[in-house]
Amino acid sequence: QVRLQESGGGLVQAGGSLRLSCAASGDTLKWHAMGWFRQGAGKEREFVATINWNGGSTAYADSVKGRFTISRDDARNTVYLLMNNLEPDDTAVYSCARGVRLGMSVIQEEYDVWGQGTQVTVSS
Repeated sequence: QVRLQESGGGLVQAGGSLRLSCAASGDTLKWHAMGWFRQGAGKEREFVATINWNGGSTAYADSVKGRFTISRDDARNTVYLLMNNLEPDDTAVYSCARGVRLGMSVIQEEYDVWGQGTQVTVSS
């Protein structure tokens, strides 16, 4: 049974950077797309970024495009989200998820395993 554990969240000033990690245990992530989602206070969970099974394709929400980068290291069974030029609107709990397919997806229902999330707070 695979488990996902996020880390790397914290408090940062606007314009700063953070790198989130999503480490898997219990099974390999190698044959799965992966995604990052976030949920701000009082808001619905929303798509942030996704990467396909071999890292050859990525996609981003318009709100983070050009600032965030998703990557994966299958040797470490870990997925990353590098967040640059952070804005107060990026404040949220960030969760990683394992896709049910090889290909990318922006749809939450196409992810079957979720981590508990890590808090990111961006101060103005």
